[in-house]
Amino acid sequence: MVRDNMPASRHHGAPKRGDALLAGLFRCKRCGRKLTVRYTGNNHNIPRYSCWRGLLDNGEPRCIAFGGLRVDDAIEEALLGVVEPGAIAAAIEAERNMASQRDQVQDALLRDLEAARYATERAFRQYDAADPENRLVTSELEARWNKALARVGEIEAKIAKHRTATLQPFPMSASQVTALADLRTVWTAPTTDAKLKKRIVRTLINEVAADLDDGTSEIVLVIHWVGGVHTHLRLPKRRRGQRNATPDDIVDAVRQLVLIANDDVIAGVLNRNGPTTGNGNRW
Repeated sequence: MVRDNMPASRHHGAPKRGDALLAGLFRCKRCGRKLTVRYTGNNHNIPRYSCWRGLLDNGEPRCIAFGGLRVDDAIEEALLGVVEPGAIAAAIEAERNMASQRDQVQDALLRDLEAARYATERAFRQYDAADPENRLVTSELEARWNKALARVGEIEAKIAKHRTATLQPFPMSASQVTALADLRTVWTAPTTDAKLKKRIVRTLINEVAADLDDGTSEIVLVIHWVGGVHTHLRLPKRRRGQRNATPDDIVDAVRQLVLIANDDVIAGVLNRNGPTTGNGNRW
């Protein structure tokens, strides 16, 4: 199951309570501080992310704040997109290619090391065979030997550094990535709780840098995936009440119907055709 394949997060601690999907993952691009989340609305279930720490700690002006519903939806869709079967196959293939390239680099370094060691041995034999009384010659040969030894040390250091880098684990094993292939089904299942979703988010996302573009009235986000790739998103800021607003085409239809029918008839027409109110209710 997906739950069993989710490794414990090493960076963010336990998922926070509440409906906010990204609590603890947002970082303010302006000041570098973590954003906090609070809940608004009649039922206190609408998240809002804010950069308050500068104000609370040092009396600085508040940096940014924005509603969380649209942002959570957008990042949720981005997350589900990266674990679609095609994206998973591409990620696994990319890791295989990187492993192959790392092996080729190591092979080249090992060949250089073999040549450098041969040159060192040759320089030593020349130095050892020289007449000790001829100090001019022995000094030159000793300098060549020391230079060859230094070259061996440099290559050995490069090999050690390369091996240390290649030992860094891939963020998720192939089996764990494959286990996410059906994530969309799991994500949308009524039995999937918010805590599991947050664990999945923290498995795939390191953090999200957030800013506001006042000129375009947009929320600017940069998703830092665990694998090192960044995704840029720009979302229009939500006006107050916009999420629960009735769609414009429904409003236009009601305006046309009111010219020829009373409220009961209009409600019956809308209910028979399926549209709901902004809150998802029947008319």
